[in-house]
Amino acid sequence: MADRVKQVAVEEADRVKVMTQEAGLLYFLSHKDLWKPLTSRLAPTLTLSVGITTFMFLVAYIPQAAIMAFTSGPVAAVTAALLTLSESSTLINLFSRTFLIEDALVDTFDGTLLSRECTNLVEGGRQVKAGGDNIARLGKMIKKPFAKFAPNALIRYILYLPLNFIPIVGTFIFIALQGKRAGPASHTRYFQLKEWSQRQREAHIEEHRGGYTAFGMAAFALEMIPFANLIFAFTNTVGAALWAADLENNATTSPKVRELAKKAE
Repeated sequence: MADRVKQVAVEEADRVKVMTQEAGLLYFLSHKDLWKPLTSRLAPTLTLSVGITTFMFLVAYIPQAAIMAFTSGPVAAVTAALLTLSESSTLINLFSRTFLIEDALVDTFDGTLLSRECTNLVEGGRQVKAGGDNIARLGKMIKKPFAKFAPNALIRYILYLPLNFIPIVGTFIFIALQGKRAGPASHTRYFQLKEWSQRQREAHIEEHRGGYTAFGMAAFALEMIPFANLIFAFTNTVGAALWAADLENNATTSPKVRELAKKAE
């Protein structure tokens, strides 16, 4: 039985990882109406990206290269550059999500759900209009799921950052730890639309722990890519919405979550 559970967890993790890396990107590219939230925020976010990346190379690159000269040897310059780019991407994600693209990501998530015939689910969090494409149908938001600032996430990032000084293995551990947090966070909107309590969310996340970790690792790694991270933030959101729609259409809510829902009633 234990082997069967492990096998199912691995299969789900692989399926969700593919959904993040491939399905989300391909679905986004093939549905032009989903481009609208991205294009509406493109110019200010690119300006922010250039500014943060320039600042980080002026301030952080040389000190980190000096430290890595002891751990990475002759490739210290390259390793330090990659680390600085990673740090820049993280700061870009933090500030852009907080001040520039929060509503755009919600629109992308909800629009993707509409495209997968999950209208009833979306109506739990906003008004849905009758005509137009999937983005044009989105009306006024009733609920907004994302916090304006997430200090805990930033603190964890800083605490885990020294792992990158360990060649190869350290970076993998760093991404895994970040992915464990980022996976469940990608479904914040879904949990809100479902109106689940904290206990129901925790039960669902535990039931799909392998999938969420794989999703989070893939999404976090993609969003570490400089300048392309903005696009991947949106394609990852599409991937998360596709997964949510899959859960809805296949009624895969765990028995434990359903039990908690009945108790709440």
